[in-house]
Amino acid sequence: MSKSSSETDELYTQIHRRMVESGEWDRFLRLLSSKLSEHGWSDELCHRAKERARVMDPLSFRTVLEEISSHAQATVPPPIRREITNVIRQYVKDQFEK
Repeated sequence: MSKSSSETDELYTQIHRRMVESGEWDRFLRLLSSKLSEHGWSDELCHRAKERARVMDPLSFRTVLEEISSHAQATVPPPIRREITNVIRQYVKDQFEK
């Protein structure tokens, strides 16, 4: 039997709350940030945002953010995405084994 969308959302919320309360969420974010910086992804994204803002007339923060956000999500290097996903999976697995 599959879970309903609301049950899945509730489970996600509970797991996320545990991650935040335990400090794991911050650890995951630091790990992701570190990996992206090592790969040059953060600098490239910053450069892309600056260039987009430079040619935009009139300048719109919201438009730059929307464009950069979609680009950012699409360009996370697959090895980094897999590594972070595996770290989170292991955390969730460990939580259910307790």
